Amino acid sequence: MLERDSEGGLYVCMNTFLGFGREHIERHYRKTGQCVYLHLKQHVIEKVPGASGGALPQRRNAKLFLDLETNSDLNSDDFEYEDEAKLVIFPDHYEISLPNIEELPALVTIACDALLSAKSPYRKQEPDSWEEELQASKHAKALVQLDNGVRIPPSGWKCSKCDLRENLWLNLTDGSVLCGKWFFDGSGGNGHAMEHYKETGYPLAVKLGTITPDGADVYSFDEEEPVLDPHIAKHLAHFGIDMLQMQVTENGLRDNDIKPRVSEWEVIQEAGVKLKPMYGPGYTGMKNLGNSCYLNAVMQAIFSIPEFQRTYVGNLPRIFDYSPLDPTQDFNTQMAKLGHGLLSGQYSKPPMKSELIEQVMKEEHKPQHNGISPRMFKAFISKGHPEFSSNRQQDAQEFFLHLINLVERNPVGSENPSDVFRFLVEERTQCCQSRKVRYTERVDYIMQLPVAMEAATNKDELIAYELKRREAEATRRPPPELVRAKIPFSACLQAFSEPNNVEDFWSSALQAKSAGVKTSRFASFPEYLVVQIKKFTFGLDWIPKKLDVSVDMPDFLDISHLRARGLQPGEEELPDIAPPIVIPDDSKGIYSLDIDESSVMQLAEMGFPLEACRKAVYYTGNLGAEVAFNWIIAHMEEPDFAEPLAIPAFGEVASSGAAAFGAVGLDNQPPEEMVAIIISMGFQRNLAIRALKATNNNLERALEWIFSHPDLEEESEPALDMMDMENNANANILAETGSEGPRIKDGSGKYELFGFISHMGTSTMSGHYVCHLKKEGRWVIYNDLRVCASERPPKDLGYIYFYHRIPS
Repeated sequence: MLERDSEGGLYVCMNTFLGFGREHIERHYRKTGQCVYLHLKQHVIEKVPGASGGALPQRRNAKLFLDLETNSDLNSDDFEYEDEAKLVIFPDHYEISLPNIEELPALVTIACDALLSAKSPYRKQEPDSWEEELQASKHAKALVQLDNGVRIPPSGWKCSKCDLRENLWLNLTDGSVLCGKWFFDGSGGNGHAMEHYKETGYPLAVKLGTITPDGADVYSFDEEEPVLDPHIAKHLAHFGIDMLQMQVTENGLRDNDIKPRVSEWEVIQEAGVKLKPMYGPGYTGMKNLGNSCYLNAVMQAIFSIPEFQRTYVGNLPRIFDYSPLDPTQDFNTQMAKLGHGLLSGQYSKPPMKSELIEQVMKEEHKPQHNGISPRMFKAFISKGHPEFSSNRQQDAQEFFLHLINLVERNPVGSENPSDVFRFLVEERTQCCQSRKVRYTERVDYIMQLPVAMEAATNKDELIAYELKRREAEATRRPPPELVRAKIPFSACLQAFSEPNNVEDFWSSALQAKSAGVKTSRFASFPEYLVVQIKKFTFGLDWIPKKLDVSVDMPDFLDISHLRARGLQPGEEELPDIAPPIVIPDDSKGIYSLDIDESSVMQLAEMGFPLEACRKAVYYTGNLGAEVAFNWIIAHMEEPDFAEPLAIPAFGEVASSGAAAFGAVGLDNQPPEEMVAIIISMGFQRNLAIRALKATNNNLERALEWIFSHPDLEEESEPALDMMDMENNANANILAETGSEGPRIKDGSGKYELFGFISHMGTSTMSGHYVCHLKKEGRWVIYNDLRVCASERPPKDLGYIYFYHRIPS
C-alpha cells in the first residue's frame, strides 16, 4: 500500500530490495544491520494557472521509479511531478543524491540504475493477471452510428447469427447483437462479433449484461483491447438504452418520483441514492486489483471483528519485530500490515475545506487519493492456489474458508482469532429399518442455509411474471418488471433442520445397505455466526445459475432450538463395525459406484470438463467437491484427463467405499480405503499414512495437509515421522479437550446482525461483491475504494451474513 508519493517516501534496502516506509526503516536497520537504502520520493507541484496549455502533467525526472503505480487522482493539468532519488546510509542518515557518478563506485551506480528501471515484481509474478488502466478509444469521440432504427431491449438478447444467449456484444455502430469467442470462465461463443468487424470495420462493441449506471465493458476490435468510451451514455442512448436513468434522480427529483429499483446491481450498490463518503479509522477502502472484490469484501468484514483487530493490529509491533527477514512471505506480517492500513485512518482522510471550496468554484470533483492497494497481500495469500492466484472472480465463501485455514496454520501467541467462528456440529444418522442411531461430531465455520423456493410467499406473482417474460422473449419486446421470489427466513431455517436422506447408506446393525437419514444440530454455538445463503445451483440442463431471491434476514436471530442433545433415552446406537470390502466374483469385471452429481455440478461450474469432474468425484469416493477439486489439480495435465470415465476392474485401484472412512484401524493405522484413494492420486504410501494420522483420519484435511507440505514428498522417513508427531498433536487438540476445550467458545444461541456480503451477477465466477457493515450504530457500504454511509442496506439480498452473539 506504500508508494513513493506517500508521506516520507519509500526506502528500498539495497541488499534485499524490500521496500519500507519511514516509520519502519529504523526497525529494519536495527534488525538486519543493513545500512544502505535507496530513498524514493515523488513531489507533486501545483502549476501556475494556464501554464500547462492543455498538455498532460509533466514529469521532471523522466525515469519511472520501480514501475510503481502513479496517483491517477492527481493526473490533471493542474499538477506536475518531480521524482527524487538518493542513497541513505544508516545510522547517520547520510544522503547522496542520484545520479552521482563522481562519488559512487561504478557497481553501486549500476545497481541503483537497475533498481530504478526494474519492473514491479507483481508484473513479473502475475503477467497474466496484471491489468493496465484502460485507455480511451481513439474511435470513441468521432464514432459513426447508423440511423437504422434499431432499439435494444433490456434483456432477452440472442446472437443474430446463431442461437447463443450468453457472451453477447452490441456493436455501437449498427446495433448488431453478436456472440464473442469462448472464454475460460465457461462463457462461450462462435466469434460472430469479430467476423462482423472484419466484414464492416465497425470498431467498438459493448458487452451486454455489463451496463450499469457506472459504465460498461467496451472492446475495440481495431485496437485489440478493452477500452474506455467516454461517450458511452450517448452511444447507448442511440439504441434506446438509458444507462444514466438512475443518476438523473440525484439531481433533485423527489423520493416519491424515484422509480423502484429492481436490478440487484442497483439495489445492492444503492444506485440512485446520494451516499455520504465516510473517512477515518475503519472506513478505508480497498482498490480492486481486477476481480479482487471478493477479497476486499471478506477482509473488510474480518477486520471489523475485535479479535482479529487485537491479534494483528494490536500485536503489530511484536509481529513486525519478530517477522522473518523477508516479511513479504510471512502471513502474520501481511495480515498486520493490511489490518493497520484499514484501521489506522492514515489512508482515509477527508478533503480539506479549501479543496472542497475550490472544487465547488470550479464545478469539478477531484477524487481523494484514499484507500489501500492489497497487491502484496493478495500475492502472498493466493500463492500456490490455482484459483485465488488467478485474476478471475472467485467465491467469497471459499476465500473466507481459505483465509481461516491460513489463520489456523499461523497462530499469533496463544490466541487464535479464527476460534470466534469455530463450532461443533452434531450429526445424527439413523437407520430407518433398525431405528438405531450413530452420533458424530465435526468442526465447521459456516452455517449453510438452503433456499426454500417452495416456500415463496409470492408464487402467483412469480407465475404471472414468468408467463409475461416468455411472451416478451418470443415477441422480442422489453421484458416485464422483475419479480423476485420472497423467501421467509424461517423456511430456510426449517429446511436446514430437517432430516436428509443418506445416499448409499450401509447399516452396521443390518450388515447391509439400507435407507438412512441424517440431521445436523449445533453441539456448540460460535461467538460469531457466519451464515451462507446457498443461492448458487444448477438447472436441469446442467447450466449453473443463481437464485435471484429475497430472504427476510432478521436483525436478531435465535437458534437456541437447534442445540444438540446427544444420545437420548430409549435410543440404541449402531454397532461400530466397518462395512466389508466387496470383491466382485469376476475380478476382471466392472463394478459401479454412485457418483455424487451435486459435486460434479459444482466442479463443472468452475469450468472443468464434465467427464473430468465425474472422474474426480468417482476417484475420491464421493467425499465432496473440494476433495475432488484437489484430484483435478493433480491430474489435469494427464492426456486422458477429459476422457469419459471408464470404471476400472477391481484390483486396478483400491476400493473407495466412503462409508468405511470413519473407522479407525488397529494400532491407530488409517483405514486402507482412505490410504488407497490418496495413493491413487499419485502420492507415496508413507506420505498418505502420515497425512491421515496428522488430521485424525479426515481425508479432506489430509489432502489439504499434503498440498500444504509439498517438500515432504522428497523427505526421508525420519523427517516425515517428526512432522507426523507435530501435526498429530495439533490435530488431536479438539478430540482431547472436547466441546469444553479452549478451541470452542460456546455460549448462547442468540445473535445480532452486524454485516453482510452481497453478490451481483449470475455466477460465483463473475459479477461483483460489496460489503455492508454496521459501525457506530449505522450501516456503511464498502464497495472497493468507495466507503459511504448506507441509506438503504439491502439486507434481503445478501450472500454471506455475519452475526455476533448477544451477551446473556
